[in-house]
Amino acid sequence: MYSQMKKNTPTDNNIPRTPYNTSHDDDSTEHSSQHIQLCNNPCCFFCIMKEQNPSLRKSKISTCFKEMPQRDSQEHVLVLSGLWNIAMTQPNDPEFPSLGIFNCMAKLIIKGTKNKHWLLQNQNIYIPYYAAHIIGSYTMHKEEFAQIAIRSGVIPPLLDLMKGKISWVEQRVAVRALGHLASYKSTFDLVSAYEAELVKSTMNLASSCLGKIYVEFVSVKRRVEYHRNLLTRGLGDLEMENRKAEEWASQLQCWSIYLLNCFASKDSKSLELICKKVFLNDLCDMWGGLINNTSPGGFGLIRILCYNNLGRKKIAESPKVVKSLCNLSRSCDDWQYLGIDCLLLLLKDQNTRYKIIDIDNVDVVSCLVDLIELRRLGDKSNVGDTITKVLVQLLEHNNKDCYKFYSKTNLISLDSKMDRRNKERLMSEVKLKEKMVSAKLIKKEGNKLFSLGKVEEAVLKYCEALEVCPLKYRNERMVIYSNKAQCSLLLKDPDSAISDSTRALCLCNPANTDGKSLWRRSQAYDMKGMAKESLMDCVMFMNGFVKSNENKRVKVSYHVARMFCKQMDATWLFRNACSKSKSKVIHKIEGDYESSNESRFEDQTYEHKKNFMPGLCPIMEEPFHVKEGRRRKMERARRRLKKGVVVARLM
Repeated sequence: MYSQMKKNTPTDNNIPRTPYNTSHDDDSTEHSSQHIQLCNNPCCFFCIMKEQNPSLRKSKISTCFKEMPQRDSQEHVLVLSGLWNIAMTQPNDPEFPSLGIFNCMAKLIIKGTKNKHWLLQNQNIYIPYYAAHIIGSYTMHKEEFAQIAIRSGVIPPLLDLMKGKISWVEQRVAVRALGHLASYKSTFDLVSAYEAELVKSTMNLASSCLGKIYVEFVSVKRRVEYHRNLLTRGLGDLEMENRKAEEWASQLQCWSIYLLNCFASKDSKSLELICKKVFLNDLCDMWGGLINNTSPGGFGLIRILCYNNLGRKKIAESPKVVKSLCNLSRSCDDWQYLGIDCLLLLLKDQNTRYKIIDIDNVDVVSCLVDLIELRRLGDKSNVGDTITKVLVQLLEHNNKDCYKFYSKTNLISLDSKMDRRNKERLMSEVKLKEKMVSAKLIKKEGNKLFSLGKVEEAVLKYCEALEVCPLKYRNERMVIYSNKAQCSLLLKDPDSAISDSTRALCLCNPANTDGKSLWRRSQAYDMKGMAKESLMDCVMFMNGFVKSNENKRVKVSYHVARMFCKQMDATWLFRNACSKSKSKVIHKIEGDYESSNESRFEDQTYEHKKNFMPGLCPIMEEPFHVKEGRRRKMERARRRLKKGVVVARLM
C-alpha cells in the first residue's frame, strides 16, 4: 500500500482546511460563505453546523456521523479537517462524543485500511490520520469520553493503524490515542484485552520507528506528498519538513513508551515481554527529553520497572542499563533524578544490590558517592542525605562484602567521611577557619605547580587541600575539585575528571551551575565518546555564560561553539539510522568491487569507509599548512578591519 500511495497521492500542496474555523485565514471563511450559499446537499455538514435550532442540529449531526462512512464524498476530508480543529481547540466539549463521532471515526479508519481503492481516491488518504487524531484529542482529558470511544469499537482499527497498515504518520496518532485510552483506570481492563498483541507491536514500534521514518521519509528525495502536507500544513520548505519529521519521530517513540508505561505500572502479564534484555538496552538510547522536553524517554519506563521485583531483577542483569543510569545520575539532564532514584531502588533490594555492584566496568557506588553532597535537585530536596542513608544501610547489612566493593572503588571510606563530619561539628568556628586558611594556602601551592607544568604534583596538593578544608566550606572545596578535574583532563584521565567535576557541581548553589566545572566535564565526556552527556553540560555552560554576560558584548568561545556543533551532530535523532543506511551502501560497494576488480578493492573501499564510517568524529583535522594559511589570512583581515575602525573614529 505504501508504494501505491507514492504514485497516487494528491498533487495539491495545501492541506484541506476547515471552512468555518476562524483560526485560519480570511480565505477560509470566505470559502465557507460561498459554499453555504451554493450548497444544495441536505446532509452537508457545514450547513448543519449553521442550524439555529439546537435539537434539530444535534439530530442532523448524529445522522451525518452515521451516514458519513457509508457514502463517498469529496467533502469528507474537509469535514474531518474541521472536526480535527474542533477536537484540538475544544477537547472537553461533550457534544460530538455524545452524538457518535467515535463510531464514525472507527468506521472511516476501517474503510481506509481495507479499501485501498477508496483510500487513494480524491484526498481520502488524509482521512485515517484525521480520524485517529480526533479520537486521541477527545480522549486526552476526559475519562468518560474514553469509555464511549472503547464502547464504539475504536481499539481494533487503531491497532491496525499502529501496526503500519498505512504509514508512519498514522502510527503516530494511533499510538497516541491508544495511550490515552490505556491511561484511565476504568478503560485499562478493556484495552488490556488486546494486551499481548498491543505490547508486542508497541515495543517493535518504539525500537524501529526512527529507522523507518529515516528510510521512508528523511532520506528520500521524492517524498510522499500528503506526508509533507501534514508535517508543514502545506506552507513549509525542506528545512521545516526535516525539523517536523524529527519532532514527529520523537513523539511517535515517546507515545509508544507512554503506552508501555501504562501496562508496566499495572504489573500486567506482559511485564516479562517488556523486560527483555534487548528491549531494555534499546530504552537507554531513547532520549525523549532532547526534543520533547516533557518526556523522560526510555528512562521513564526503566524507572517504573524499578518499582517492580521482576523489573529490578532484569535491569540488574543488564550492564548497559545500569551504566546508562550511572551516566544519567551524573549529568545535567532534566531527568537526572530518575537515574539516582533507579540506582537507589536497585541498591535497597537485597536481591539486586550485589548484582549491580559486581558488574564489570560499572562502579555504581563511586557514582553515588560523587553525589552525596548534592542538596537540592529541582523539586527534590536532601538528595545527598538520601543517598548517604542508602549507602550506610548497605554497609550495615553486610560489612564484609561492602568492604570488598569499597576497596575496589579506591575512594575514601564513607565511614571515615561520616566521622570527619561529626568531628567538625564539635570544632570551634576559629579552628574551622584556620583549617580553611591552611587549605587555601595548599591550593595556591597546587596552582603554582600547575602553572609550572607539574600537573601530577599539583593533583597531590589539591588532594591534600581537600583533606584539610572543612566540609562546611562548600565554595572553596568546589574550586579545589574543579581545579583537580582540570589536571585530570591534562593527564588524559576522563573518569577522574568526571568524578571531580561532578563533586564540584554538587557543591555549587544551585546545583550544576558552575561554568568551569561544566565545561571540564563536557570535555571529559567528549574524551569518552559520550556525546549526549557532553552536549548537556555544554548547553548548561553556554546558558550560564550568556546569562552572566547578558548586558555585555561578549561572544561564546569558538571552542565551546565547536564542541556544541560536534555533539549536536553526534546526537542527531536519526544518527544511528543514517549510519546503518550508509553501512549498507558500503557493503554493497565492497561487494561490487570484489566481483569486478579485486586489485582496486582495498584503496577505493578505504575511501568509502573514510566518508561513511559510522560514528566518525564530524570535526576533521586539517593539515598544518592549511590551518597556518587560514590563520595568516584571518590576521590580515583583522588588521585591516582594526585600521578601518581607527580611521572611522578619527574622522
